[in-house]
Amino acid sequence: MTKLDDRTAEIIRRFHHSWTDTETRYDDLIQKQSGFEYLRPLRQFIQKLKSNGENNFFRLGTSMHTLIISRSVDHGLRKDQKQIQIDTIGIGDFEVTLKDGEKTYRQYRLSSLDDIKLLKMLTTLKHTLVD
Repeated sequence: MTKLDDRTAEIIRRFHHSWTDTETRYDDLIQKQSGFEYLRPLRQFIQKLKSNGENNFFRLGTSMHTLIISRSVDHGLRKDQKQIQIDTIGIGDFEVTLKDGEKTYRQYRLSSLDDIKLLKMLTTLKHTLVD
């Protein structure tokens, strides 16, 4: 295996690990805590992305009720790294933002995570460099 192949394999390993951690976090909240049922659509969205192989391209993270999707190799984001934040406002109510640091590129209020606007954001993010 070449250095590039080793690096790529390590990045994908880290991405996969972040998905497992995030899935576990949401499963624990939904199944073991009262009042977190509103996160179910977000958890289903994660599963759908994973079944489509997106766990090979993105790192997931959480901040309370916010799902963060990035191309960061390492846990934690620098201010200049692009990310998508999905904030669950309530059942069927999401605020989705593509940003880096304080700069917002696109922001939408969506009733479904199957919205084409979110899918376009994911495509835009996928075309940024892994960092």
